[in-house]
Amino acid sequence: MIKKILLGFFILLLLLGIGMAVKNPSATVAAWQLLSNASHFQRDLPSDEVLPQLKTARGFTVELYAEGLDRPRMMHLTSVGDLIVSDIGSDSILLLTDNNNDGRIDSRKTLLAERHNPHGLVLHDGWLYFAEPDSISRVQFDDVNLAVIGEIETLIDNLPYEGFHPLKTLAIAEDQRLVFNVGSPCNNCLPDDERYSTMMRIELDGSNPTIIAKGLRNSVGFDWAPWSGQLFATENGRDMLGDNFPPDELNLIDEGGFYGWPYYHGDNQPDPAMGQDRPDLLAITRPPAFQFRPHNAPLGLHFLHTTDPLPAIYQRSAVVALHGSWNRSSLDGYKVTSLHWAEDGNIHSRDFLSGFLADQTVLGRPVGVIQDQQGSVYVSDDLGGRIYRVRPK
Repeated sequence: MIKKILLGFFILLLLLGIGMAVKNPSATVAAWQLLSNASHFQRDLPSDEVLPQLKTARGFTVELYAEGLDRPRMMHLTSVGDLIVSDIGSDSILLLTDNNNDGRIDSRKTLLAERHNPHGLVLHDGWLYFAEPDSISRVQFDDVNLAVIGEIETLIDNLPYEGFHPLKTLAIAEDQRLVFNVGSPCNNCLPDDERYSTMMRIELDGSNPTIIAKGLRNSVGFDWAPWSGQLFATENGRDMLGDNFPPDELNLIDEGGFYGWPYYHGDNQPDPAMGQDRPDLLAITRPPAFQFRPHNAPLGLHFLHTTDPLPAIYQRSAVVALHGSWNRSSLDGYKVTSLHWAEDGNIHSRDFLSGFLADQTVLGRPVGVIQDQQGSVYVSDDLGGRIYRVRPK
């Protein structure tokens, strides 16, 4: 009973914080930090108590790669296997190095400090591109001395960032353009700025900003399937409609597509509050390619390219970080799942890394996922401040 009261108290604080976040994006991160301090969320457990609880899919083992970080989110691997990490807790971008190849970092270096909630990042042609709530910038990266050099160049600013989902993720498409998400400012509303709840792209110099797709409440993770070149994106569904609706989604992103929010959810089920407002949109709303359990909060998405060392079932697959629920009567999610594409296009899921939820106690919240050339998958945990490596046996 005491735990339920405490959780309710912290959720109330969270909602108050989110209310403030509508005009102050920093309050969004602060609100989630309130939730992370609730009695069910164990941020300060030592790693030797957490690691034995984690379970991998058959054919893999999990190791602690880095700890002592604040709130690590997205990651990018350099050409030599060093890990660049965005840390929104310290407002910095870090370089983690494993010099002796023992599976644990030997050094941690701050590449960029005193940023504002840096999140998405990608290294391309000697430039480190990174996203903050209202802008996308780049700086030259010296891969010999492992340092950034020169001045930071802002490619695009004045991006919308108010409210619930200010953080932005970056990727570079095959056509050499930057793709990024713009989350909705709210749970369910009609934002004034048409760039909210979209995916967008710009040229590498920041020119020609273009909306790719609309109706996406918050698509933090996205990647291209290597066998088809199709772009897929995760989406966090709206809250406050109970434990079992709406589902979170994986969407196949097509140019000009509309994906439902705020009018339709899941298999184009109408929203109770807004579903009757635009019946004309039902016919063009794209249903999801796959549905996650409601409120599991799928974030990072990464297709597995290095599949030779992996079991055969991973030949056409991706890994997705489920950050976990906050507004269900019982907690759910908090794991990394693998998605598997059949030849007919059907998708099924398996647990890839689980154990972060033990008896309704949260030991970690997966965010980012990325694979190295040896087949290992790195998983960031913004609750415990750790990065795990799941490697093939």
